[in-house]
Amino acid sequence: MKPGQEFWNLYNHDLVRVAVAVPEVRVADPRFNAEATVVLLERAAAARAVLAVFPELGLSAYSCDDLFHQRALLDGAEEALRRVLEASETLDLVAVVGLPAACSGLLFNVAAVVERGRLLGVVPKTFLPGYREFYETRQFQPAGAAPRTIDLAGQSGVPFGADLLFPFEDQPGLVLHVEICEDLWVPIPPSSRAALAGATLTANLSASNATVGKADYRRDLVRGQSARCLGAYVYSAAGPGESTTDLAWDGHAIVAEDGHVLAESERFADRAQLVTAEVDLERIAQERMRQGSFGESVRRARDEADTWRRVPVSIEMPRTDRILPQRRWDPLPYVPDDDHARDERCEEVFRIQVQGLVKRLRFAGLRKVVIGVSGGLDSTLALLVCARAMDVLGRPRRDILGFTMPGFATGERTRGQALELMAGVGCTAAEIDVRPSCMQMLRDIGHPFADGEPVHDVTFENVQAGERTSHLFRLANLHDALVVGTGDLSELALGWCTYGVGDQMSHYAVNASVPKTLVRHLVRWVARQGQLGATTPVLGRILDTEISPELVPGDGGDQPAQGTEAVIGPYELQDFHLYQVLRFGFDPTRVAFLAWCAWHEKYPIGEIKRHLRTFLDRFFGRSQFKRSAIPNAPKVGSGGSLSPRGDWRAPSDGESAAWLARLDLVPERE
Repeated sequence: MKPGQEFWNLYNHDLVRVAVAVPEVRVADPRFNAEATVVLLERAAAARAVLAVFPELGLSAYSCDDLFHQRALLDGAEEALRRVLEASETLDLVAVVGLPAACSGLLFNVAAVVERGRLLGVVPKTFLPGYREFYETRQFQPAGAAPRTIDLAGQSGVPFGADLLFPFEDQPGLVLHVEICEDLWVPIPPSSRAALAGATLTANLSASNATVGKADYRRDLVRGQSARCLGAYVYSAAGPGESTTDLAWDGHAIVAEDGHVLAESERFADRAQLVTAEVDLERIAQERMRQGSFGESVRRARDEADTWRRVPVSIEMPRTDRILPQRRWDPLPYVPDDDHARDERCEEVFRIQVQGLVKRLRFAGLRKVVIGVSGGLDSTLALLVCARAMDVLGRPRRDILGFTMPGFATGERTRGQALELMAGVGCTAAEIDVRPSCMQMLRDIGHPFADGEPVHDVTFENVQAGERTSHLFRLANLHDALVVGTGDLSELALGWCTYGVGDQMSHYAVNASVPKTLVRHLVRWVARQGQLGATTPVLGRILDTEISPELVPGDGGDQPAQGTEAVIGPYELQDFHLYQVLRFGFDPTRVAFLAWCAWHEKYPIGEIKRHLRTFLDRFFGRSQFKRSAIPNAPKVGSGGSLSPRGDWRAPSDGESAAWLARLDLVPERE
């Protein structure tokens, strides 16, 4: 987003709306088909889409067979294209329509790219099927036989060929490529080469018929090609009205991006359909920039890339109005919505954590682990990982040495939960009151709390965190054991951990790439498994406990007096920010816009901006030195980790000013 642009406009955040159309057709009736196409084209323009993709041979119908060699049909199809061109003159979008077109005495199955009454280019089909129910080689010639230009629908010298790319001048991230049906089904689709030449979106005009199981395979092809090309793929297939002499047609339209289906039509609908979706060009750019193998593929294809012809698209993006996306962004990107998928995610993450700890213990030749158990979420998950690791190793769970270490602000609720949890797990449990050693430290450094003054500053807090960790390391020395860390990804991102001999440090950190929002679901998933028996009731109470470091004394109530989220913001929102920044490197204005799209029913834009400022300041400006010195930890997901040996390497003295300046462009209210 640029200064002065409308914040509430998806195009200003490098999102573009595309439409995929499935009109009703009549076989060999171009006039009817042209009018049906124009109706959907106008609907796409009204929906503020900048691209509309129609089915293969849609102006004639696909199932004309040898009628394609009849001059009346060919002339009618060309006249239908003239009608579409005429209708497009006042519409601010690009249309891609299919028709048969004769050139140099040959007949081609083509896609015409239309912009405001002008033919930008005509793309012939490269691979013609001539097997099973398909006989296109009987009627058409492949793209290799095409000349470089064509005269069509009253326009001369129109670029013609399968080597055309269409870059949008007002949206540099949008470069259109066009292929037709069978082109996708071959081992190396033309769109693969087009992506290496710079195409970010491929439109496929198709007439794929319906057979049992074919829709799933077709969907996988589209989704897979969008993933391989790190781009978007817009697919439209023939629908109602095609001849059912020997085939049936389901009108399957799909919009996919980077391996994910964004939108899909209703199959076998007995009506015309227009499906719209927003394509995320910035995400595509980030993925290509980060994936080194894509860049190497581009390098290897450099000579071929230079042979592509580029035909610029001049329409302007509708940037001035308020245009909000229809696309849904998952408010909890680390946690799947679907119950089954969420359970699968939790099981996979838990197994990775366990496998990492098992390997580390075997390598170190150690039989025991030491862990601090607070009665909160993070240490609970880490203890459950330790318990499962001991089961895998065939070791008794009493080789887990669990210690709860109450300090000046430890509540009876969390203390009781810690003791009950350790008993349920079956580990060796002990309690060490760290207050005497903390008081000694406070006296040694001359802190006023040691003289009875109620000074609860950062030194007071960190003395307690440091004493706990120091005890754990010395206990590990005493028992020839490994200290298991409990801190999670969200805490590391926000710098919510004590540096050095504090909760930032351990011998092995099993939770370090697990975000707080997923920790909760992991604990709940383990509770549902029923494998830990007596721990299930206490796990429920732990899940209901407010997140707190419990370092500042309160009024002795049931919940901790010190609320973490009151200081650093709600974890559910900060995890959303973390995912967008860490996984994609998005600009703060874009992160705020996406956060509003995902969370506006709960958080207004002003509140999102305030919490995002906290995140940016802590993540970019104040906490990297802690992450630069974290212990080893297994990476659990594609959402990233903050290990300096893995996904995130950054200077410890970097500034946050550039990110905070961009945040100033975000409005305070709608």
